[in-house]
Amino acid sequence: MAIKHSRGEAKEIAEAAGESTWAFSTGMIHSFKTRTVYQAHVVRFVRWARSIHQVKNLAQLDPRAEALATEWVQAQLAEGKSPYTLQAERAALRLFFGNRTLAQDVAIPRRTREHITRSRGPAAHDRHIQLANWQPLIRFLQATGLRRNELRALRDQDIIRDDLEYLDEIVVKVRNGKGGKARTVPVLPGREADVRAVLSGSDPEALVFSRIPKHLDVHNYRREYAQALYQHYAPGRGLPPAQGRLKPRDYDRDTAQRVSWALGHNRIDVVIRHYLR
Repeated sequence: MAIKHSRGEAKEIAEAAGESTWAFSTGMIHSFKTRTVYQAHVVRFVRWARSIHQVKNLAQLDPRAEALATEWVQAQLAEGKSPYTLQAERAALRLFFGNRTLAQDVAIPRRTREHITRSRGPAAHDRHIQLANWQPLIRFLQATGLRRNELRALRDQDIIRDDLEYLDEIVVKVRNGKGGKARTVPVLPGREADVRAVLSGSDPEALVFSRIPKHLDVHNYRREYAQALYQHYAPGRGLPPAQGRLKPRDYDRDTAQRVSWALGHNRIDVVIRHYLR
């Protein structure tokens, strides 16, 4: 674990030293979310190895890592797992075994926007939540685009209001976002009242949301925020086309970068692919 150590800074140092940073990795984990995801993938693999190949301890597993990891990834590919999931599973195993070329003979399909299904259309968990009961939270998400973990940690004092009554500016301070990075999130213009509505007004240390339902599709509202903010910053341009190969003239690069920073990302391609299209 390398919490509070910047992967981006490590990459810049490597580039300055003339090293290739294609598929760059520090060999460490820089966020708790990544650890949770990778750990789940590794545990599933270990249980599979124990069940199918009777591997009962790590001393037996390590010498067979290449063969078993290759067989495992091939099995996931045959099950129809998305390229994004396959890449994450293989990356988790490579970090676990300390081998960056593990299972490299498995040809994983190229990741494309069409393979992205998260928060696009109805999902099974939608049936397990009454959205009408969570409207203040939903409106806040639409106004700020915060991640679930950022919502959990948000306190009254992190919502900064302007003391001048004739100004309606308001921002949200994220103290510990993805990768341990802090950022200032602009509230979507016109939605300031939805942010002020959730404040307790009494204790600056109070959590803004004491409960966040597990079936709430937070990422869906994060996409809504990103698209609305993009259209606010670039009025009249419209969103990048959802289909076909994207051309430079199809989107405003500076606006996409501003939205990227608001979401806590640096790479424009991630925001365009996952949020704007």
